[in-house]
Amino acid sequence: MKNPNDGFIIGRLRSIKFALKGMWLLLTTEDSIKVQFSIAVLVTILGFYLDISSVEWMIQCLAIGLVLVAEALNTAVEKVADFIHPDYHEKIGFIKDIAAGAPAFAAFVSIIIFFIIYLPKIIVIF
Repeated sequence: MKNPNDGFIIGRLRSIKFALKGMWLLLTTEDSIKVQFSIAVLVTILGFYLDISSVEWMIQCLAIGLVLVAEALNTAVEKVADFIHPDYHEKIGFIKDIAAGAPAFAAFVSIIIFFIIYLPKIIVIF
């Protein structure tokens, strides 16, 4: 909650604290984020092992960020929808299905990026 007595710097620090708390809550309570974060760690290790280029690192980081942000927003939409209407409702289900599509799109794009970056390097190894 915003405190009107906070100055600019204190307000930003409080915002960072809330953001870190949100990230921690996602990583410790949401299975989909746990899976995506674990994949991100494995791909990062693979990136170091296969010595990907700076541009590949940037694209990989953007893809990881895209997936995690999409998963986080999907979780937020689902939590709000469940809060508003805890029982099954056709319109809420429709909203949640659409929200679930966002991380699916992000995951598909990330898989394509993975193959573009790593397939040539893996083929050379074998």
